[in-house]
Order: sequence, then C-alpha cells, then structure tokens
Amino acid sequence: MPFPINRMRRTRQTAQLRSMVAETRLDPGQMIYPIFVCPEENVRREIPSMPGQFNLSVDEAVRVAQRVEKAGVGGLMVFGIPETKDAVGSGAYAGDGIVQRAFRAIREAVSDLVLIGDVCLCEYTDHGHCGVIQDGEISNDASLELLARTALSQVEAGADMVAPSDMMDGRVRAIRGKLDEAHHDEVPIMSYAAKYASAFYGPFRDAAGSTPQFGDRRTHQMDPGNVREAMREIELDIEEGADIVMVKPAMPYLDVIRAATDRFPAPMAAYQVSGEYAMIEAASRNGWLDRDRTVMESLTAIRRAGADIIITYYALELAEANAF
Repeated sequence: MPFPINRMRRTRQTAQLRSMVAETRLDPGQMIYPIFVCPEENVRREIPSMPGQFNLSVDEAVRVAQRVEKAGVGGLMVFGIPETKDAVGSGAYAGDGIVQRAFRAIREAVSDLVLIGDVCLCEYTDHGHCGVIQDGEISNDASLELLARTALSQVEAGADMVAPSDMMDGRVRAIRGKLDEAHHDEVPIMSYAAKYASAFYGPFRDAAGSTPQFGDRRTHQMDPGNVREAMREIELDIEEGADIVMVKPAMPYLDVIRAATDRFPAPMAAYQVSGEYAMIEAASRNGWLDRDRTVMESLTAIRRAGADIIITYYALELAEANAF
C-alpha cells in the first residue's frame, strides 16, 4: 500500500508553523493576577507554601499593580488580610478596610487596569467561615446583607468589578440589588458560580489566614463529584445578574468548564488556585518537572477547556517575560 497522502507532521516542523495552526492561544489581557494585601508599610513577605508570591502592604501592592498594568495583564484581584477580625467580618465592608485602602491607592497609580474585589467574609471573621454564624451554623440569609455591603464598599473605593466567592445562595441577587440601588448598575459581577469544596485551597488559606476554626465549608461549597449541580449553580447566578461566571479550581474541573462553556453564553472564568500553583512549584524545584513547560501546558489546558478568563498566580511573570 502506498504511504498515505495526509501527513499530520507537516505543519509541526517549525515553531512558526506550529504557531500558525495553533487552535488555542494564551493572552495576558485575558488573565487576572491575584494579590494579598496586608497592613503596615514596606511589607513584601513571601508566602511559604506559595514560593514567589507575597503578602504585600498597600504601598508594595501599588508597585505590583503598576507592573501588572505595564505588562498588559488584564486585571488585578485583591484579597485582604485585616488588622483584626471579628464574628461578623466587619473589616470586609469597613470604609477604611485594608482592601478599600488598597483600591484607593492603586486607582491613583493606574488607569487602565481592571481592579477586582473578592467578596467574602472568611478572611475577616475570627471563625474563618464565609458567612455569619448563628446557633453554630452558617446563616445564609443573614450573611447576604454583609456581602452586599462588602461589594458596595469595594466599588466605592475604586473596584471596577466584584467577585463574590462565598457560595451563599442568593448573594448575586443581593449584590446586584445593592449596587444598582447605589447607582453602580454598570459594575459587572464575576461570580464564583461553581466553587468546589476542594483540598487545593490549602496554600491560599495560609496566605490569607482564612482556615476555618471549626468544621469545614462543605455545607456551602460544592461536592467535587457533582457536575449537573454546577450547571444549576451557574444558571441561577446568571439569572440573578452575574455577568461572568467562574469555575474553581481549574485543572481538576476542566470537564465542568467545558460543560458550562457549551451550555451558557456568559463569559467563563477559571481560577488556577493556590494548590495548583504550589504543586507545580514543588515538583519543579525538586527537578521532577520542567517548570516553564508545565506552567504553559496547564494554562493552555484551562483555556482549551473553554475558559475566556484565567485567574493565575503566573500572570505577571509570564506577561513580563513575554512568554505568550
């Protein structure tokens, strides 16, 4: 038999050819870089479980934001580490809270960068849960007003977008109502719509000091085995007014990203979380993986699964290195 006419290797022979026929591309403008902002000044404290990532004081966060904007990264997501915590997470919605101070300072220093506020109470409560505790349980409905106040305070401080990550039922509707009432109807909501109760969040909790002091978050975050439930969560958030929906974590849930992308027209975000980052860093530092190739392959997989936006701790590094 003669050799087949079709030879798939023909378009793989050079880097230029491979780029020409590439089906999936990474763009720094579609990435979001997360940072952790803490009190005091001149603080740049490396997070032990996330080497290369830091807790930053507001002045240092401003410097990073300027780098992020210059590098062409699309957005900056800000998480806060407050001076004090209490039972109702009042630091999350205080006008002079750590995130609010950061947004004001960053907004003075950058103009085009999209600033995104993570809306949750877990970093600000002394019990580490995402909502208010009543009779030993997380009270969904009692938490909604505080979450909505948090979103509004972030927008008033300079956030361009808010991203509720708490997974309380009805929080998108509550936030949309609060923002619209205050004449911020143009501010988009990026909802953590399908956020799983994942073991991959461990390093983040070290960075933000948000480990629950009792119990866990499986009463409100999703069971890792469920996909149809994720579709319901996403559909409900879109109905409540979410402009962008998110799946978190990313790589363990690529099938969920694909299923959601195929089903819903809303822009899809995915969060390459702290545990995913930490695994790549640990394996590469032990010489078990080629770090640069692993980073790019993992992000390409997330993009290929259907994510329009990727939240990743690699965004700034890759953009500054012009790795795309």
